Amino acid sequence: MIRFLILLTTIILSIVTTGCETSKGYKELEYNLEVEGGKIYGTLTLPKGNGTYPVALIHQGSGPTDRDGNNNIIGDNNSLKMLAQGLAEAGIASVRYDKRGIGESMNLVQKEEDLVFEDYISDANLWIAKLRDDNRFDKIFVIGHSEGALIAGQAAANSKVDGFISIAGLGYSAYDTLLRQLSTQPKEITDITTRMLEQLKEGRLIENVPQELYAIFRPSVQPYLISWFKYDPVKVYQNINSPILILQGNNDIQVTIDDAKRLSSVENSKLVIINGMNHVLKDAPRDPEENLKTYSDPKLPINGQLLKEIIDFIRNNK
Repeated sequence: MIRFLILLTTIILSIVTTGCETSKGYKELEYNLEVEGGKIYGTLTLPKGNGTYPVALIHQGSGPTDRDGNNNIIGDNNSLKMLAQGLAEAGIASVRYDKRGIGESMNLVQKEEDLVFEDYISDANLWIAKLRDDNRFDKIFVIGHSEGALIAGQAAANSKVDGFISIAGLGYSAYDTLLRQLSTQPKEITDITTRMLEQLKEGRLIENVPQELYAIFRPSVQPYLISWFKYDPVKVYQNINSPILILQGNNDIQVTIDDAKRLSSVENSKLVIINGMNHVLKDAPRDPEENLKTYSDPKLPINGQLLKEIIDFIRNNK
């Protein structure tokens, strides 16, 4: 049980063809962002033809998840790559990128303890500014998945965008979410983790982390947790001055429908519960073991209703 919990908690925490037009009618181009210390490497997926397009900035989930939605802990699923290509076939451009410390952008983080939540928010704001300066795009939308929904949501609140799409976003703070998850453990473990979480919430680092909890509370990740715990998703979404679409699968074993309903309390938001969809945007059974198998199936397509809802939202807010 502990091993399964650590896998899910790590997920919560934790070949681009340049200039090639595919037979399906879209191009995937290298599209990078210059930042202090180097570059954040990304992919621009453009629809076929000329003219201007709406563009979606896609931010992936937590941990070692790359621009395509793939994760070196649990495998490749290509969920965000499929999302980008599906949008392009509908005439919508997108940019997805390897966040700092991940994939091609790995070198931007030399030490894990130097990374805080605000680094990701600042990068997303810079991407939005870059897209605004690109005359190929007439509207800007921001899409965030899982932890990326909070990052993208704060960026959307900071910048002027035409719409925000939250996919499997947590409805409660990271502190409350981890407290709830860890409460399912035996009492002796829960007592320890509750004290540790409270200490981090107060902004104090933890010394002498028990070995069995090291993956979650290792010293190098504690500064990130402290910075992350400050953000309440509902309060973040309340500061977004554009339409909001909240999408949640009912077979998601990491984020609940209750999370989505809490987010949908925000004014100017629309909630859609997608039947059969799991956390990596695939159709999957509720059984945890069978559900997790889809996390490493790059050939399984993403849920069709998810793609339709996003396309309709962007078209209706152009």
